[in-house]
Amino acid sequence: MDNRPIGVFDSGLGGLTAVKELLTIMPQESIIYFGDTGRVPYGTRGRETIIKYTKQDISFLESNNVKIIVAACNTVSSVADGIGDNLSLPFTGVLNPTAQAAAAATKNKRVGVIGTTATIRSGSYRRELAAIDPEIKVFDRDCPLFVPLVENGWISEDEEVTRLVAQRYLTPLKDAGIDTLIMGCTHYPIIQHIISEVMGSGVTLIDSGKETASYCAGVLAARGLLSDRKADGDCSFYVSDQVEGFSRIAGIFLGKDIKREVSHVNIDLY
Repeated sequence: MDNRPIGVFDSGLGGLTAVKELLTIMPQESIIYFGDTGRVPYGTRGRETIIKYTKQDISFLESNNVKIIVAACNTVSSVADGIGDNLSLPFTGVLNPTAQAAAAATKNKRVGVIGTTATIRSGSYRRELAAIDPEIKVFDRDCPLFVPLVENGWISEDEEVTRLVAQRYLTPLKDAGIDTLIMGCTHYPIIQHIISEVMGSGVTLIDSGKETASYCAGVLAARGLLSDRKADGDCSFYVSDQVEGFSRIAGIFLGKDIKREVSHVNIDLY
Protein backbone atom coordinates (compact mmCIF):
# COMPACT_ATOMS: atom_id res chain seq x y z
CA MET A 1 0.00 0.00 0.00
CA ASP A 2 1.15 3.53 -0.76
CA ASN A 3 -0.49 6.75 0.40
CA ARG A 4 1.58 9.06 -1.76
CA PRO A 5 -0.48 11.13 -4.24
CA ILE A 6 -1.19 10.44 -7.89
CA GLY A 7 0.34 13.12 -10.12
CA VAL A 8 -1.72 14.36 -13.07
CA PHE A 9 -0.80 17.04 -15.58
CA ASP A 10 -2.26 18.62 -18.67
CA SER A 11 -1.55 21.61 -20.87
CA GLY A 12 -4.53 23.32 -19.27
CA LEU A 13 -7.64 22.25 -17.43
CA GLY A 14 -9.04 19.48 -19.62
CA GLY A 15 -7.16 16.87 -17.61
CA LEU A 16 -9.53 17.59 -14.75
CA THR A 17 -12.01 15.29 -16.48
CA ALA A 18 -9.49 12.50 -15.84
CA VAL A 19 -9.18 13.65 -12.22
CA LYS A 20 -12.96 13.41 -11.89
CA GLU A 21 -12.86 9.82 -13.12
CA LEU A 22 -9.92 8.95 -10.84
CA LEU A 23 -11.82 10.25 -7.83
CA THR A 24 -14.89 8.25 -8.86
CA ILE A 25 -12.91 5.01 -9.19
CA MET A 26 -10.49 5.57 -6.28
CA PRO A 27 -11.93 8.13 -3.85
CA GLN A 28 -9.35 7.18 -1.21
CA GLU A 29 -6.48 8.42 -3.38
CA SER A 30 -4.91 11.87 -3.11
CA ILE A 31 -4.15 13.74 -6.31
CA ILE A 32 -1.80 16.56 -7.26
CA TYR A 33 -2.93 18.26 -10.46
CA PHE A 34 -0.81 20.64 -12.53
CA GLY A 35 -2.35 22.61 -15.36
CA ASP A 36 0.11 24.49 -17.56
CA THR A 37 -2.34 27.32 -18.09
CA GLY A 38 0.43 29.81 -18.84
CA ARG A 39 1.41 27.97 -22.00
CA VAL A 40 -1.87 26.44 -23.12
CA PRO A 41 -2.62 25.18 -25.73
CA TYR A 42 0.00 22.56 -26.51
CA GLY A 43 -2.04 21.44 -29.50
CA THR A 44 -0.72 24.22 -31.75
CA ARG A 45 2.95 23.89 -30.71
CA GLY A 46 5.82 22.14 -32.43
CA ARG A 47 7.09 18.75 -31.27
CA GLU A 48 10.29 19.99 -29.58
CA THR A 49 8.38 22.63 -27.64
CA ILE A 50 5.81 20.09 -26.47
CA ILE A 51 8.57 17.74 -25.32
CA LYS A 52 10.31 20.55 -23.42
CA TYR A 53 7.10 21.55 -21.66
CA THR A 54 6.26 17.94 -20.85
CA LYS A 55 9.64 17.33 -19.20
CA GLN A 56 9.10 20.39 -16.98
CA ASP A 57 5.59 19.24 -16.06
CA ILE A 58 6.93 15.81 -15.08
CA SER A 59 9.77 17.34 -13.05
CA PHE A 60 7.31 19.42 -11.04
CA LEU A 61 5.22 16.36 -10.17
CA GLU A 62 8.32 14.33 -9.31
CA SER A 63 9.34 17.07 -6.88
CA ASN A 64 6.05 16.43 -5.05
CA ASN A 65 6.83 12.76 -4.40
CA VAL A 66 3.99 11.30 -6.44
CA LYS A 67 3.72 7.51 -6.93
CA ILE A 68 2.53 7.55 -10.56
CA ILE A 69 2.33 10.24 -13.24
CA VAL A 70 -0.64 10.52 -15.58
CA ALA A 71 -0.25 12.68 -18.68
CA ALA A 72 -3.94 13.54 -19.04
CA CYS A 73 -3.28 15.26 -22.33
CA ASN A 74 -3.83 13.68 -25.73
CA THR A 75 -1.38 16.07 -27.35
CA VAL A 76 1.44 15.05 -25.00
CA SER A 77 0.58 11.36 -25.35
CA SER A 78 0.55 11.68 -29.14
CA VAL A 79 3.56 13.92 -29.75
CA ALA A 80 5.87 13.15 -26.80
CA ASP A 81 5.32 9.39 -26.83
CA GLY A 82 7.94 7.41 -24.93
CA ILE A 83 8.83 10.33 -22.69
CA GLY A 84 7.97 8.37 -19.56
CA ASP A 85 10.00 5.28 -20.46
CA ASN A 86 13.03 6.20 -18.36
CA LEU A 87 11.25 7.46 -15.27
CA SER A 88 11.78 5.73 -11.93
CA LEU A 89 8.03 5.60 -11.27
CA PRO A 90 5.02 4.39 -13.30
CA PHE A 91 3.83 6.67 -16.08
CA THR A 92 0.88 6.57 -18.44
CA GLY A 93 -0.54 8.77 -21.12
CA VAL A 94 -4.02 8.50 -22.56
CA LEU A 95 -3.19 7.05 -25.97
CA ASN A 96 -2.93 3.29 -25.37
CA PRO A 97 -5.80 2.89 -22.86
CA THR A 98 -8.09 4.87 -25.16
CA ALA A 99 -7.12 3.01 -28.33
CA GLN A 100 -7.54 -0.35 -26.59
CA ALA A 101 -11.06 0.61 -25.48
CA ALA A 102 -12.01 1.76 -28.98
CA ALA A 103 -10.68 -1.41 -30.59
CA ALA A 104 -12.72 -3.48 -28.15
CA ALA A 105 -15.87 -1.43 -28.74
CA THR A 106 -16.01 -1.29 -32.53
CA LYS A 107 -18.06 -3.93 -34.32
CA ASN A 108 -17.66 -2.75 -37.92
CA LYS A 109 -13.98 -1.79 -37.52
CA ARG A 110 -14.61 1.81 -38.52
CA VAL A 111 -13.34 4.15 -35.80
CA GLY A 112 -13.40 7.93 -35.74
CA VAL A 113 -10.96 10.14 -33.83
CA ILE A 114 -11.40 13.80 -32.93
CA GLY A 115 -8.71 15.86 -31.20
CA THR A 116 -6.48 18.89 -31.32
CA THR A 117 -4.61 19.72 -34.52
CA ALA A 118 -1.34 18.38 -33.05
CA THR A 119 -2.93 15.11 -31.96
CA ILE A 120 -4.53 14.46 -35.34
CA ARG A 121 -1.49 15.60 -37.30
CA SER A 122 0.74 13.21 -35.33
CA GLY A 123 -1.23 10.20 -36.59
CA SER A 124 -0.76 8.60 -33.16
CA TYR A 125 -4.20 7.03 -32.89
CA ARG A 126 -3.95 5.67 -36.42
CA ARG A 127 -0.68 3.94 -35.54
CA GLU A 128 -1.90 2.69 -32.18
CA LEU A 129 -5.12 1.25 -33.58
CA ALA A 130 -3.26 -0.33 -36.52
CA ALA A 131 -0.92 -2.05 -34.05
CA ILE A 132 -3.90 -3.42 -32.11
CA ASP A 133 -5.95 -4.47 -35.14
CA PRO A 134 -4.73 -3.80 -38.69
CA GLU A 135 -8.27 -4.28 -40.02
CA ILE A 136 -9.58 -1.17 -38.27
CA LYS A 137 -10.15 1.79 -40.59
CA VAL A 138 -9.56 5.16 -38.92
CA PHE A 139 -11.28 8.41 -39.84
CA ASP A 140 -9.91 11.43 -37.97
CA ARG A 141 -10.70 15.12 -37.71
CA ASP A 142 -9.17 17.98 -35.75
CA CYS A 143 -11.71 20.10 -33.86
CA PRO A 144 -9.82 23.21 -32.67
CA LEU A 145 -12.90 25.22 -31.71
CA PHE A 146 -14.17 22.72 -29.16
CA VAL A 147 -11.62 23.68 -26.48
CA PRO A 148 -12.40 27.44 -26.36
CA LEU A 149 -16.13 26.70 -26.51
CA VAL A 150 -15.83 24.47 -23.44
CA GLU A 151 -13.58 26.83 -21.51
CA ASN A 152 -15.97 29.70 -22.15
CA GLY A 153 -18.83 27.66 -20.78
CA TRP A 154 -20.76 27.19 -24.05
CA ILE A 155 -21.70 23.66 -23.05
CA SER A 156 -25.44 23.48 -22.45
CA GLU A 157 -27.62 21.19 -24.52
CA ASP A 158 -29.35 24.13 -26.19
CA GLU A 159 -26.11 26.00 -27.05
CA GLU A 160 -26.70 26.59 -30.76
CA VAL A 161 -23.16 27.73 -31.64
CA THR A 162 -21.55 24.64 -30.14
CA ARG A 163 -24.10 22.40 -31.85
CA LEU A 164 -23.43 24.01 -35.26
CA VAL A 165 -19.67 23.65 -34.81
CA ALA A 166 -20.13 20.01 -33.81
CA GLN A 167 -22.25 19.34 -36.87
CA ARG A 168 -19.62 20.89 -39.12
CA TYR A 169 -16.81 18.82 -37.60
CA LEU A 170 -18.62 15.53 -37.10
CA THR A 171 -20.87 15.11 -40.14
CA PRO A 172 -18.06 13.72 -42.36
CA LEU A 173 -17.27 11.12 -39.67
CA LYS A 174 -20.92 10.19 -39.36
CA ASP A 175 -21.18 9.86 -43.14
CA ALA A 176 -18.14 7.56 -43.09
CA GLY A 177 -20.20 5.03 -41.15
CA ILE A 178 -18.09 4.83 -37.99
CA ASP A 179 -19.59 2.98 -35.04
CA THR A 180 -17.03 4.19 -32.46
CA LEU A 181 -15.66 7.69 -31.84
CA ILE A 182 -12.62 8.48 -29.75
CA MET A 183 -12.93 11.82 -27.98
CA GLY A 184 -9.20 12.42 -28.21
CA CYS A 185 -9.08 15.51 -26.02
CA THR A 186 -10.00 15.64 -22.34
CA HIS A 187 -12.15 18.73 -22.94
CA TYR A 188 -14.55 16.90 -25.20
CA PRO A 189 -16.48 14.83 -22.61
CA ILE A 190 -17.87 18.12 -21.28
CA ILE A 191 -19.89 18.41 -24.51
CA GLN A 192 -20.42 14.68 -24.89
CA HIS A 193 -24.19 15.20 -24.90
CA ILE A 194 -23.91 17.41 -28.00
CA ILE A 195 -21.41 15.11 -29.72
CA SER A 196 -23.62 12.11 -29.00
CA GLU A 197 -26.71 13.80 -30.38
CA VAL A 198 -24.93 14.75 -33.61
CA MET A 199 -23.41 11.28 -34.08
CA GLY A 200 -26.55 9.33 -33.15
CA SER A 201 -27.23 6.44 -30.80
CA GLY A 202 -25.43 3.92 -32.99
CA VAL A 203 -22.00 5.41 -32.27
CA THR A 204 -20.13 4.52 -29.08
CA LEU A 205 -18.16 7.42 -27.60
CA ILE A 206 -14.80 6.65 -25.99
CA ASP A 207 -13.76 9.04 -23.19
CA SER A 208 -9.95 9.18 -23.01
CA GLY A 209 -9.98 10.49 -19.43
CA LYS A 210 -12.24 7.70 -18.20
CA GLU A 211 -10.25 4.96 -19.93
CA THR A 212 -6.96 6.35 -18.60
CA ALA A 213 -8.32 6.52 -15.04
CA SER A 214 -9.33 2.86 -15.26
CA TYR A 215 -5.90 1.93 -16.60
CA CYS A 216 -4.19 3.91 -13.82
CA ALA A 217 -6.22 2.07 -11.19
CA GLY A 218 -5.12 -1.23 -12.71
CA VAL A 219 -1.44 -0.25 -12.66
CA LEU A 220 -1.60 0.83 -9.01
CA ALA A 221 -3.39 -2.38 -8.01
CA ALA A 222 -0.92 -4.59 -9.89
CA ARG A 223 2.06 -2.90 -8.23
CA GLY A 224 0.59 -2.79 -4.75
CA LEU A 225 0.49 1.00 -4.77
CA LEU A 226 -3.15 1.61 -3.89
CA SER A 227 -3.84 3.76 -0.85
CA ASP A 228 -5.18 2.07 2.27
CA ARG A 229 -6.65 5.35 3.47
CA LYS A 230 -10.14 4.89 4.93
CA ALA A 231 -11.34 8.44 4.29
CA ASP A 232 -11.45 10.27 0.96
CA GLY A 233 -8.15 11.54 -0.32
CA ASP A 234 -7.17 15.17 -0.84
CA CYS A 235 -6.68 17.12 -4.08
CA SER A 236 -4.11 19.87 -4.62
CA PHE A 237 -4.28 22.11 -7.67
CA TYR A 238 -1.41 24.02 -9.30
CA VAL A 239 -1.32 26.24 -12.39
CA SER A 240 1.42 28.13 -14.22
CA ASP A 241 -0.66 31.26 -14.88
CA GLN A 242 -2.93 33.40 -12.76
CA VAL A 243 -5.08 31.45 -10.32
CA GLU A 244 -8.04 33.80 -10.69
CA GLY A 245 -10.90 32.19 -12.53
CA PHE A 246 -9.50 28.68 -12.14
CA SER A 247 -12.20 27.57 -9.72
CA ARG A 248 -15.02 28.57 -12.05
CA ILE A 249 -13.64 26.72 -15.06
CA ALA A 250 -12.43 23.77 -12.98
CA GLY A 251 -15.93 23.37 -11.63
CA ILE A 252 -17.12 22.72 -15.19
CA PHE A 253 -14.69 19.84 -15.58
CA LEU A 254 -15.02 18.33 -12.10
CA GLY A 255 -18.76 18.80 -11.85
CA LYS A 256 -18.38 20.38 -8.42
CA ASP A 257 -16.88 23.43 -6.75
CA ILE A 258 -13.25 23.44 -5.69
CA LYS A 259 -13.10 24.03 -1.97
CA ARG A 260 -9.40 24.67 -1.57
CA GLU A 261 -6.89 27.27 -2.68
CA VAL A 262 -5.19 27.00 -6.04
CA SER A 263 -1.42 27.57 -6.11
CA HIS A 264 0.78 29.20 -8.73
CA VAL A 265 3.94 27.46 -9.99
CA ASN A 266 6.84 29.02 -11.87
CA ILE A 267 7.25 26.05 -14.18
CA ASP A 268 10.40 27.49 -15.78
CA LEU A 269 12.24 26.50 -12.59
CA TYR A 270 11.73 22.82 -13.39
